[in-house]
Amino acid sequence: MNNKKVLTVKNLNKFYSKNSSKSVHALNNLNLEVNEGEIFGLLGPNGAGKSTFINILAGTSIKSSGEVFVWGFNLDTNPRQVRASIGIVPQEVNLDPFFTPKKLLELHAGLYGVKKKDRITDTILKLVSLEDQANSYSRSLSGGMKRRLLVAKALVHQPPIVILDEPTAGVDVELRSNLWKNVKLLNKQGVTIILTTHYLTEAEKMCDRIGILNKGELVALDSTKNLIDRIQRKNVKLLLDKKINIEEINLDFLEIISYKNNLLEISYDKSKVKIEEVISYIHQQNANISDISTDEANLEDVFMRLTKN
Repeated sequence: MNNKKVLTVKNLNKFYSKNSSKSVHALNNLNLEVNEGEIFGLLGPNGAGKSTFINILAGTSIKSSGEVFVWGFNLDTNPRQVRASIGIVPQEVNLDPFFTPKKLLELHAGLYGVKKKDRITDTILKLVSLEDQANSYSRSLSGGMKRRLLVAKALVHQPPIVILDEPTAGVDVELRSNLWKNVKLLNKQGVTIILTTHYLTEAEKMCDRIGILNKGELVALDSTKNLIDRIQRKNVKLLLDKKINIEEINLDFLEIISYKNNLLEISYDKSKVKIEEVISYIHQQNANISDISTDEANLEDVFMRLTKN
């Protein structure tokens, strides 16, 4: 993994005043770094501060204090370069219904100051599989095509970082998998992806590293694998070919959840108990295991544990 930092955030704070006496701390001393070429997931419940963070990067919200560097540019002294380094795919579909995808991308490139000869409109339309709809009015596009057009819009100035804010909220399964194909393709071409999502299984599949925000604070930041490894409990179901005496299973840190019809369900701490010890005990009782199934911890378990109030 490339360790060049494309985004560095130091002690970032954002206060909103509700009234003269009360202010809301939307981001509380946020520190994080995103590496070049990774897919970084930013997760958190509603109101955790994800949108505030993205709005600060986009320049639509002003931070209260702290420092933000994007691609080496300081947000305070080089806001234009920061914005030029980022493409943001918003949650809401906001497209002019009377523009064709091609016209829209050309217009958007112009707003970013991309010269005509440097525009890659056709390449982008191809990348998001909209080349056949290049000259259709946006209002005639399906929901999925509109989503892909939003991704295309974020790419007109060829930013090294693309931020996807809840890109699959309210989107059907087929469209979702299409969108992820596009994101993986972008990432393969060297674009760093920052992703906020409510779908934890998506984050688990897609992201190299994950930061979890809760009430404006970063409560976890690690590789996806390490986060899942934090949950040490493992559940196992063992179907036995005969009845055994479970009273004699004398392993600390092992919990017997149920045992009926020769189906033994246990839960144990992976760091303290090895499944081989349980199997060996069963064999000592002259029983065999005819089926075994395990239930590993997933990102949802970690998320729930870290964001419990």
